[in-house]
Amino acid sequence: MDYKDYEVIIGLEVHAELSTKTKAFCGCTTEFGGDVNTHCCPICTGMPGTLPVLNRKVVEYAIKAGLATNCEITRYGKQDRKNYFYPDLPKAYQISQFDLPLCVGGHVDIETENGKKSIGLTRIHIEEDAGKLLHDVIPGKSLVDFNRCGVPLIEIVSEPDMRSAEEAKAFLEELKSILECLEVSDCKMQEGSLRCDINVSVRPFGQKEYNTRTEMKNVSSFSAAYRAIQYEAKRQIEEMEEGRAVKQQTLRWSDEDGENYALRSKEDAHDYRYFPEPDLVPIVVTDDMIESIRALIPELPSAKRARFVSEYGITDYEAGLISASKSMSAYFEACAKLGAKPKTVANWLLGDIARLINEKNIEFADMKITPEALVAFIALIEKGTISNTAGKKVIEIMFETQKAPDVIVKEEGLEQVNDEGALRKIVEEVLANNQKSVDDYRGGKKNAIGYLVGQTMRLSKGKANPQTMNALLKEYLDAME
Repeated sequence: MDYKDYEVIIGLEVHAELSTKTKAFCGCTTEFGGDVNTHCCPICTGMPGTLPVLNRKVVEYAIKAGLATNCEITRYGKQDRKNYFYPDLPKAYQISQFDLPLCVGGHVDIETENGKKSIGLTRIHIEEDAGKLLHDVIPGKSLVDFNRCGVPLIEIVSEPDMRSAEEAKAFLEELKSILECLEVSDCKMQEGSLRCDINVSVRPFGQKEYNTRTEMKNVSSFSAAYRAIQYEAKRQIEEMEEGRAVKQQTLRWSDEDGENYALRSKEDAHDYRYFPEPDLVPIVVTDDMIESIRALIPELPSAKRARFVSEYGITDYEAGLISASKSMSAYFEACAKLGAKPKTVANWLLGDIARLINEKNIEFADMKITPEALVAFIALIEKGTISNTAGKKVIEIMFETQKAPDVIVKEEGLEQVNDEGALRKIVEEVLANNQKSVDDYRGGKKNAIGYLVGQTMRLSKGKANPQTMNALLKEYLDAME
């Protein structure tokens, strides 16, 4: 079996919780993390006799997302009841949109190893979220938390235009950066604000017809989506190679186990028995409303990426990583405006600071080092007050304590030694104790000086100026020849 004989077809349905203060059809708060069943009312829990009222902000945010992703905005639409029974859906239907979605068409451009690729969008529609089942509170029983019921979502449905897990991950990352930039969703995947359903099928190269697809529900991280696609594509290819038909079914991806589990046979639209929501009036969108929303759209990540390269002289790769985060790109520009070299700022943001953020599992926006503090820190290195090696220790302490960098340098005794007399003594001691490296250098192995520089830094406890040390070592070694 050769996997290269098969083409993987991927389509995504991305659900993004909108950053409105109240729910889609009632006045309950959308705030995350409240006590169980404290953010709900008779409307969002589906009590008899209640009537929903559409939150205008939900429509505005959906249109904003549609305009930013090149969609056509529907001028006259409606909402529909999507009927299915599940314990966390108290009405036994979900208010969604079926045949008249708010946004249609559109595309999102991604960067691939073969250049730019446009991923088509089928639609963006609004709907309400369901509740949440709690399985670990009482052993052997499941409880229902209705706090999330009625939280407004947009569902962004792509065309089946992606051909690899890498492309799907790039699409998700670009979409996330757009939604964050627009401030229509906080996209906090750990809180369930952004999740996706993944449709996968495979076919032999050259075949035009699509084969049977499967759907993996509620995948909650980009890395999990990547692994899930790779696993499912491999599984389907093996099924086909062994002469078995791929079943149309809904699957649950277990990232912990690294495999899929069948949930049920996959539903089609008719299974949901859609019909127009009788308790809500139609949605009428005017040209003036669209243009007023269009005027609120900020510089999007793709445009910001190109500007960062041309204006600040950083690489495409660096610009892509920085512009993908609204908070990081604002931070980067603040540092540049304070006079720091953009390339140096990018190096620290994408190096040590990114590492510390990942280790602490926090968002960049929650990082406490201010732009002013980072610029002051960089100045200490550029003036030779501290070495890059000492700088790594200083930035870690700044990250933990928010102390000023000059205070940390004094408290930790990290000021760089620039006194030539003191440095010469260190060089002489290192040369005396490392005869093999000296012989290697004199024998033509010029890279041996790197080891010697490392030894001088160790002996000086990282306080020596490495450039000065390199020059002094070369001076001593060349004098021996």
